[in-house]
Amino acid sequence: MMGSHKLNLLAVVAACGTLMSAAGIATAETTIRIDGSNTMYPVTEAGAESFRASRKETTKVKVGISGTGGGFAKFCRGEIDIVNASRPIEGKEMKACSKANVEYIELPMAYDALTVVVNLKNTWLKTITVKELKKMWAPGAQGKITKWNQVNPAWPDEAFKLYASGPGSGTFDYFTQAIVGKANSSRDDYISSKDNDKVLIQGVSQDKNALGFIGFASYIDNQDKVKALAIDNDTGEGIIPSVETVEDATYQPLSRPIFIYVSAKAAERPEVKEFVTFYIKNGSALVRGVQYFPLPPRAYRANMEFFRTKRVGTVFDGFLPVGLTIDDLLKREARIYEN
Repeated sequence: MMGSHKLNLLAVVAACGTLMSAAGIATAETTIRIDGSNTMYPVTEAGAESFRASRKETTKVKVGISGTGGGFAKFCRGEIDIVNASRPIEGKEMKACSKANVEYIELPMAYDALTVVVNLKNTWLKTITVKELKKMWAPGAQGKITKWNQVNPAWPDEAFKLYASGPGSGTFDYFTQAIVGKANSSRDDYISSKDNDKVLIQGVSQDKNALGFIGFASYIDNQDKVKALAIDNDTGEGIIPSVETVEDATYQPLSRPIFIYVSAKAAERPEVKEFVTFYIKNGSALVRGVQYFPLPPRAYRANMEFFRTKRVGTVFDGFLPVGLTIDDLLKREARIYEN
């Protein structure tokens, strides 16, 4: 996904650059360290570019990609200030942070729609059901379910090839939880893109019998190379991912919130405080600029309050919810803000 959003990032920089006050800027160079989710990378990198431009390079904002799991591992060791996450923090990560006395502020920033993609020459698939996906991806399918017609008799008698980001990725965690019923529970004879969407897109685009899943922004950037499938969540109707179907909660169960987690200790530093404040204030524009789905304005107001008051911890208690709508997310935050 790195580089594929360059034009969008430049547009967002231009739109947001004038919004950052120059008051109180330190002359000494400082560094804000961010790592984690490939999915969240373009949003945070857009914010970082805008912020860097406003700060006239007095603050470095380094944004890396090591996957959500890799990012939390670094975060709980105190190696980074902010982690990009495409799922909520897990129980084992909560324990690791607690053991290291790392407190965190959980800030949902956007919604994503995991998108199931196939080759453009795939003529037999427009809609796929959750049950069919589970039949393809479940651990017990390995060595047994290898051809399309074993999933659906109307499909070809040809072997399919599966692509995924793999363990350590929040995208993989969420997909397996939503489709198979348990995070990281999957057959393991798929081709791993190792959290690099370019590898997955290339593989699917070159093989008529390939299928994979990616974040919505990656699909939008590559819709000339792969085709998105409608998802039938056992309703008899296939739903394509879009702004409308995410907002009205009909694209299920593959819609999900995505986050940043800020170290409470790092939030005491002026440059981190300014960056996160800037990020939240411009959250909607940044999210739209890279083709994700922004939260309602009241959610960003809530985030600003959570950050200002340093509300530490998580509202998810280490669990990975599936099918959480935007309204559900806001209710979990247990705050009421005016529209």
